[in-house]
Amino acid sequence: MIQPYLLIFAILFVSTFIHSTLGFGQALIAMPLLLMIVELKTATPLVAFVLMTIGAVILLKNWRVADLNATWRLVLSSCLGIPVGLFVLKAVPEELMKVFLGILVILFSIYNLANRHLKIVKRCRVGTGSVTTYLFGFIAGVLGVAYNTSGLVITIYATLRDWSPDRFRSTLQSYFVFTGMLILASHGLAGLWTHTVLRVYVTALPLILSAIWLGGKLNRSIPQGRFDGYVNVALVVMGILLLL
Repeated sequence: MIQPYLLIFAILFVSTFIHSTLGFGQALIAMPLLLMIVELKTATPLVAFVLMTIGAVILLKNWRVADLNATWRLVLSSCLGIPVGLFVLKAVPEELMKVFLGILVILFSIYNLANRHLKIVKRCRVGTGSVTTYLFGFIAGVLGVAYNTSGLVITIYATLRDWSPDRFRSTLQSYFVFTGMLILASHGLAGLWTHTVLRVYVTALPLILSAIWLGGKLNRSIPQGRFDGYVNVALVVMGILLLL
């Protein structure tokens, strides 16, 4: 009985460390690994609790550097995309959409890696109040409710904004916190806050907090020029995970 819990704690620690360092990736890393050990109705709320914890801790410490103007626009437009996402969930096969998303993310990231010196943000004219911000938020809402992949969309948006590592990480967490509240509330109403989920989460909390602290230290040590490259490499890995 002890070994499965040790594996769960190891998965949560590693995925939290990576998420805290780069600002994204916890769900895409943790979910497929946890599903090898526990059932979906346990893994889903557990990951949601961890994501909310990561976002809240990072945001409480770094809210001054987060672009909150962009955040509320992304959250608002994501909410508008939720009804469309429910329709897409029924109309489009999950496997087909995830393959499409995986290929799209990989191509986007490889293009960025091959054109590091080009200012994509200037060509795309991505800004806090631009139509592009609302468009990305809407797409994130659609894909989030349908396939739990809103984080990838928001990460691509943040990459186009060309933010510093600290601003990149903090703004992503502000988005995850606000949308995570809605997700956790829905899980609670659906009865997914079981004794097992809460026990594992509380027991793993010290490991989660230590992973957040370690990831934060590594994030601050990465120069902006290299950080962009690390983010794009991570996006390629996430795209491959979607394909698999």
